Amino acid sequence: MFTYIIQRLAAAVPTLLGVAVIVFLMLRLLPGDPARVIAGVLASAEDVEGIRRQLGLDQPLVVQFALFLGGLLRLDLGLSARTSQPVMQEVLARLPYTIELAVMATAIATAIGIAAGVVAATHHNSKVDYLVSAASLCGVSMPVYWLGLMLIVVFAINLRWFPAAGADQPASFVLPSLTLASFTVALIARMTRSSMLEVLRQDYVQTARAKGLHERAVLYAHALRNALLPVITIVGLQFGTLLGGAVLTETVFGWPGIGQLLVESIFARDYPLVQGIVLTFSGLFILVNLAVDVLYAYVDPRIHYR
Repeated sequence: MFTYIIQRLAAAVPTLLGVAVIVFLMLRLLPGDPARVIAGVLASAEDVEGIRRQLGLDQPLVVQFALFLGGLLRLDLGLSARTSQPVMQEVLARLPYTIELAVMATAIATAIGIAAGVVAATHHNSKVDYLVSAASLCGVSMPVYWLGLMLIVVFAINLRWFPAAGADQPASFVLPSLTLASFTVALIARMTRSSMLEVLRQDYVQTARAKGLHERAVLYAHALRNALLPVITIVGLQFGTLLGGAVLTETVFGWPGIGQLLVESIFARDYPLVQGIVLTFSGLFILVNLAVDVLYAYVDPRIHYR
């Protein structure tokens, strides 16, 4: 297992390098002059040129990329063009908020999704099954930003149960977590239902029932555990996606995470900060995928990594 982890981490290096190349080039292809955006409309040409030199934008593209890669190898992502603070300091200050929100949303989605999927599978082709399938379809189809705004209108403005924005109290987690979990709940429920239906048809499940085991033991000790592998894949991928895909949710709820910081940095043409955030997202996603692969071996002892 240790050798497998080292190999996966080594294989992640070219992936991060590819991400760095794509982000570097895409930012330079965006229209507009970042030096002018940072300096402001009323800034003089000398001020704009000074900011351009400070950012290294007066250098050829190849030189800019070489400097960027050199800093990346030293884990130095430069200074933010807006705040003049180290990029890593800016990212690490906001990252805990995003991780907390993603963990909360994933926990809610996993608990509700697995429960709903098991209920739908054990009541196949019943009204309960159709209700869960319809709710899952709505969850997959519903835009996150629209759901967030509706939750704010109902629970924050009309009922005044939860705050509409911010992250200064425990109640602030409720609405953004539910919004972020809605899509993942639907995916987990659908995957759990499909996987459980397939497992429940297997011979060993029928044998367990024939031995007189309680139905709860058959469902959870035999069927659900063997149905969890594809569910773990969905949960892991969605957790990685939530870390990088909470941009809309954080923007709607004014959540001080790196998703909102990314939006602010893009509008300000803050190249170093955008590059640092995207690379952070990529590194976290790779680590989550590795954790999911390792978890497979604990859920199913038949899986070995050589």
